[in-house]
Amino acid sequence: MYNDLTIGWNLVEGVVALSAGIVAGSISLIAFGLDSGVEVSTSLVLAWRLAQERRGGCMASYDRRATRLIAACFAVLAIYVSYEAIAQLVEQRAPDVSVPGIVLAAASVIVMPLLARAKKRLGPVLGSQAVVSESRQTELCAWLSAVVLVGLGLNAALGWWWADPVAALAVAGFATFETIRTWRADSLEDTCCS
Repeated sequence: MYNDLTIGWNLVEGVVALSAGIVAGSISLIAFGLDSGVEVSTSLVLAWRLAQERRGGCMASYDRRATRLIAACFAVLAIYVSYEAIAQLVEQRAPDVSVPGIVLAAASVIVMPLLARAKKRLGPVLGSQAVVSESRQTELCAWLSAVVLVGLGLNAALGWWWADPVAALAVAGFATFETIRTWRADSLEDTCCS
C-alpha cells in the first residue's frame, strides 16, 4: 500500500517538478523531479523484492540485489545533478521564479515524512533491508523538498539565482551519502530463514 502511494505521488511530483524546472531553467527543480524518478525506480525495485517474498524461501540474495539497485539509483542522481549544478554556477545561468515548483516542494515537505515513517516501520516487520533503504529514499525526498523550497524561495524573494544550483548540489550531496550508506547496508537478521 505505502509503495503504491509512493509511486503515485512521485509520478505526479516528478512530472510537475521536471516540467516546472525545464520552464524555469531550475536545476534544483529538475534534480527534484529526477529524484522522484529515482524514488519510483526504488519503489519498483522494492515491489520486485516483495514479490520474491511471496514465493518463500531465503530472501537474502534478493534483498541484497534490491538494496544494491537502490544504491545505484542514488549514484546516478548524484553524478548527473552535480554536473548540471556546477555547470549552472560556472555559466551563471539564473533560473526564473517557479510558483508551481514552490507549491510542489512545500506539499512534499508535508507528505514525504509521513510515507517514510510508515515504510521504516514496515521494513523490520518484513525483515527487509531493501524496505528500510527505500524508506531512506523517501526521507531523502522530504529533506530534498525542504532544500529545494529554500533555494526556490531565496531565488524568488531575494533574487539569489545561485541558491538554485547550490540547493541542487545539496541534493547531490544527500544522494551521494545515501549511495554509500545503502551500498554498505547490512541485511536485517531475519531476511533469510536459517
